[in-house]
Formats: sequence, C-alpha cells, structure tokens
Amino acid sequence: MSAAAVHSLWTTAAGPIARIPAPKIEYAQLSPTLIVIGAALVGVLVEAFVPRKSRYYAQVFVSVVALAAAFAAVVALAGGGYGTTKAHVAAMGAIAVDGPSLFLQGTILLAGLLGVFTFAERRLDPAAHGNRVDSFAAQAASVPGSESEQAAVKAGFTTTEAFPLLLFAVSGMLVFPSANDLLTLFVALEVFSLPLYLLCALARRKRLLSQEAAVKYFLLGAFASAFTLFGIALLYGYAGSVSYAAIAQVVDGTATNVDPALASTMGNDALLLIGAAMIVMGLLFKVAAIPFHMWTPDVYQGAPTPVTGFMAAATKVAAFGALLRLLYVVLPGMRWDWRPVMWAVAIVTMLGGAIVAITQTDIKRLLAYSSIAHAGFILAGVIATTRDGVSAVLFYLAAYSFVTIGAFAVVTLVRDAGGEATHLSKWAGLGRRSPLVAAVFAVFLLAFAGIPLTSGFAGKFAVFKAAAEGGAVPLVVIGVISSAIAAFFYIRVIVLMFFSEPRAEGPTVAVPSPLTMTAIGAGLAVTLVLGVAPQYFLNLASQAGVFVR
Repeated sequence: MSAAAVHSLWTTAAGPIARIPAPKIEYAQLSPTLIVIGAALVGVLVEAFVPRKSRYYAQVFVSVVALAAAFAAVVALAGGGYGTTKAHVAAMGAIAVDGPSLFLQGTILLAGLLGVFTFAERRLDPAAHGNRVDSFAAQAASVPGSESEQAAVKAGFTTTEAFPLLLFAVSGMLVFPSANDLLTLFVALEVFSLPLYLLCALARRKRLLSQEAAVKYFLLGAFASAFTLFGIALLYGYAGSVSYAAIAQVVDGTATNVDPALASTMGNDALLLIGAAMIVMGLLFKVAAIPFHMWTPDVYQGAPTPVTGFMAAATKVAAFGALLRLLYVVLPGMRWDWRPVMWAVAIVTMLGGAIVAITQTDIKRLLAYSSIAHAGFILAGVIATTRDGVSAVLFYLAAYSFVTIGAFAVVTLVRDAGGEATHLSKWAGLGRRSPLVAAVFAVFLLAFAGIPLTSGFAGKFAVFKAAAEGGAVPLVVIGVISSAIAAFFYIRVIVLMFFSEPRAEGPTVAVPSPLTMTAIGAGLAVTLVLGVAPQYFLNLASQAGVFVR
C-alpha cells in the first residue's frame, strides 16, 4: 500500500476535527493576583539583569508598587459590586470573585506590603565592612561559617531574592481563599508554601537554627500537602468532579447529569468522609491548630523575624479563608459530621496554645503559642455556621494580621551583640530604657489578650457572639477561660518590661528606618482604630460575609 493511501486512511478515519473551545478568562476580575504574579516575575528578571548595587532599590520599588496596585484593584472590584451583587465564579469555574475573597485578598495584600517594609529594613544591624545589612543571609547558598560566606559578607552581598519570593507567596495566598475547585486550591497551596520554606532558611544571624526551621517546615508541610492531595483524589472519586459546586450537589443529593462510569462510586460515604477529613487536615496544618501545630514554635523562632511576622499574619488569613469556603460551600450538607470534630480541635487548640505559652522563655516562641491559641478562637467563629460567623472571622483575621506584623516588627528592634535579643530575661526593664518601644509592644500584647479598646477585644467579642448565637455556648465559655489564661503571660511580659530593673548588660533598642516605623505605626493605628471604633469595619466584614455558589 502506498504512503499516500495510508495517509488518506488516517485522515478519513479521524473524521471532522472537533474544535477545542478557548477558555474564557475574566482578566479584570483576576487583576489583583495577575499584578502580583507579574511583579514577582519582574523581580526574577531584576535578579538576573540589574547590577548588584541597584537590585535592592529596584526590588523594593517593584514590590511596593505591585502590592499597592493590587490593593487598589481589590478596592475597585469591591466598589464595582463584585463583592455583593456581581459576585460570581470566574476563570472557567476555578476562582470565586465574591465578598469573602475580596476582603481576604485586601487583608493579605496589606499584610504583604507591611511585610515588604520589614524585609527592606537595613539600619538595625551595625554595618558590615562599610555596607548596610538586612535580616537575610549575605549569600544563602554558602555553608554557614564558611569562607565563601565571609567573602560574601565582605563584598556586601545581600539576598534580594527575598522580595520576589514574598511576591510569589502573596500571589498563592490571593488564590488560596478564592479557589473554587480542589485543583486550584492545591496549586495555590504549593505556590505560597514553597517560597515560605525558602524564606525561613535565609536568616543572617543564627543560620543553622534558621535552616533547621526551614527543613522542619518543609518536611511537615510536604506531609500536609500529601494529605490534602490524597483527600482531593478521594473527593474526586466520590463526586466525579473537583468543582466545589458539583461536589456540594452530590453531597446534598441534588446532582443531575451523572457520568455512568462514575455512578458506582458516587455517594460512597467512606470516600467523602475520609477525603474531606484529609483536606481539612491539610488546612488545619496551615492555620497551626493542635494537633497539627508541631512546626509552629520552631519555625517562628528560627525564621528571620520579618519573615515570621509576614508568615504568621498572611498564612493564617489565606488558610482560614480556604477553610471557610470548603466548609460553607462544599460541605454544608455534612455539618453534623464536621462540627463535632471542629469543636474538639477548637477546644484543644485554645487551651493548649494558652497553657503551653506560659512556660516559654523566648519571645518568638511565646508569640508562636499565642498564634496557636488565636487559631482556636477563630475556629469558634468557623463553627458558628452562620453569616455572622463568617463576617466575625473575616474581621478577626484583619485585626489579627496587623497586630502580629506590628509585634514582630517590634521584636526586630531589641538587639544585643548576637543580633535580636529574643530571650525574655533580656526584655527586663525595657520600659525604663526605651519607654516608647515598650509602650507600643504593650499595646500589641493587650490586643492579643483581648483587652477592651483594642482590635483584639472587638475581634474576640464578634467571634464569641457569633459562636454563642450558633449554639456553641460551651465553646465560648472555654474560649473565655483560655483568654484569661493567655492574658496572664501577655501581662507578665508587660510587668517584666515596666516593673523590673534593667540589667547593665541588657540589650539596646535600635533606631529603625522609616520603613519599620511605618509597619509598626500602621499596626498600632489599626489596632487602636479597630478597638475604639470597630463598627464601620464590622459592617464591611458583614457585607463581605456571603460566599458565591
């Protein structure tokens, strides 16, 4: 048979070619994420092509402009009604553009902006060989203490790659709470986790501790990702789809056009329960709820403090957003199954975080256990399963993220010969040596404790009120007891700062550049404004409290 005859056989057998429809992407509604990803790619090019002397300024400029532009885009979308009347599912069903996603994206972008300011701080450490230095290793690839590291310090190298890494992390966090199918959720999880693993290993001082923290975070994070992925596979087997709406329909029993090949496994409750449990487990790891909290104290202590502040604030916001969407959009039909489990997790997390924090002697570990306790308080709002519960969680996350970044920014200022003085004994008498810094830190601690006239009180009140109205009164009682326990160790630090004698060999308080001052000032302003006049922001959160289906 000739080649031509064979060719004609192939072409006739194939018949008319079916056209693949082009995807319809609403670029304007995805603009916040696209701006940040574009800037991160520009940052990579800056590292490749811009001379070393100019990189720091170029990266800071690109990062600040991108995050500010993305925040403006979020505000424009919210103003255009995409948070309320025009809320819909964009990008071929992959991304939800609605109130909760816009509110959380705005919060993450502001946290990222303050994070860039703390990353860019270069006045706290004494200059090395005539060059100003920041919190990051001179050359991350060199072995700690090696000759190549000393040569890099001498040459004045800086790890400006931290800025594009932060932007990549932020871009993943923007997609995470607005993902509307399980594959998008998983891709976003990896996009924001991998840069954080790297950032944790970049500390300039205590490099071995920093690298140990990064390895722990990476290994445990990989486990959590694997659980999530396995859960996604099981839910796909259960519902025959990774789309949130389709899974919710199968759970409710309202699914219509069922593929006959999937009909045999559909509605298999074992797949649903195990799959949902595994995905929720992955998300609880990210929010640092007990028993998935093991990484938190070590990573918070070992990572460079600006990274800890950014990570503690932004990761919680993104992960709680994703958890809310999963429980409220995909699994509302399983409320009776997941609520008792969440009750148990919330109780253990609140009490465990508060009790273990009392024994800590390092300020960063203390704040880590404090963040675990806060995860428990926020879970109380998740358990409410009402619209008020969603808006209370949104408000709490916004308030918490500013307090956290402000508190960690203050921690970077207290220094001794070895860098940051994080041991609590070093903070004794700080209020007499540097009253302003101690007073600002005291305000942040009071906000963490939930004392009235701070944002922490308004947030806790909103969350506990929603939980009580949702029928979880015993949980609120335990939450109040946990808050009382937690108040003990916050107030202990305040007493230590103001009522102890300063030591002769105690630490100094470095005078920061306007960048860190801006981060601390913004944290302080938001903490006081949300505490004294929270109503406008509570209304904003309640308008944003409806998920699109």
